[in-house]
Amino acid sequence: MNFSDTLKSLPGISHLAAMNLIAADGGRVGIIENKSGQAASLSIYNHLAQLYGAITPEAAKKGLELYGEHAEEARLHPGKHPNIDRLIGLIERNETLRVKQVFAA
Repeated sequence: MNFSDTLKSLPGISHLAAMNLIAADGGRVGIIENKSGQAASLSIYNHLAQLYGAITPEAAKKGLELYGEHAEEARLHPGKHPNIDRLIGLIERNETLRVKQVFAA
């Protein structure tokens, strides 16, 4: 399944304005907003959070599968896809991020 088809198979995110990513120490390390250029990542991270309860290394591996062809591009060009880079880093460091959804008004 290609990336576009994968996105269509994931739960909707119209109820979300954003998702905060929280490190083990409680500090926010990122935010993914429901806007152009980030909505696909929000959809993937939301799905992972629903399946795993957090963005664990196992969830990150699943996320790379969901990103499909974009994951390989991110590996070849670090910095081009920061939300994919984050998943790769979680796997490498064996870290978990908690998520806090920000609901749309």
